[in-house]
Amino acid sequence: MASACAFAALCTAASILQAQPSSLEETAWVESAVAPPTVFSTEALQSFEVMKDSPLTYGVDPASMIVGGDGVVRFVMVARSASGALNVLYLGIRCATAETRTYARLSDKGNWNTSSDVKWQALSFRGPTRPAMMLARQGVCEGRTITGSPQKILATLKTDRRIDLR
Repeated sequence: MASACAFAALCTAASILQAQPSSLEETAWVESAVAPPTVFSTEALQSFEVMKDSPLTYGVDPASMIVGGDGVVRFVMVARSASGALNVLYLGIRCATAETRTYARLSDKGNWNTSSDVKWQALSFRGPTRPAMMLARQGVCEGRTITGSPQKILATLKTDRRIDLR
């Protein structure tokens, strides 16, 4: 009788454990709603290096940088040519998945052009995601985690964390 009660208690405990979601199970990630910033600066940029001897200089607007509750670091990035031409983007970096997304591009008229069908892209040392990859490596990410607050990220960028720029 005692063994039957112990068996019943064990079965009940097992069914309760199976019914509860494991804390190790990942919950579905949900991206926060995003709108480009209404105010930003292309003058007081925190620079970062993308490639040695590049004809472009890169920087982020420190005031535009936010760390979202969804684990995405968002910011305005500016690429400036030697002639002064600007390419201004509103980007996000998701350290947990090593991905980036372009939320908006600034038009010649000063308006943001957005597209809801732009997908997340893997960070890479080659191709169009290289600037985001270099920014992630130089200060936004510590491996697969965010370095910290925007202030800590910007301070890390200022320390000129050196990496191989190939």
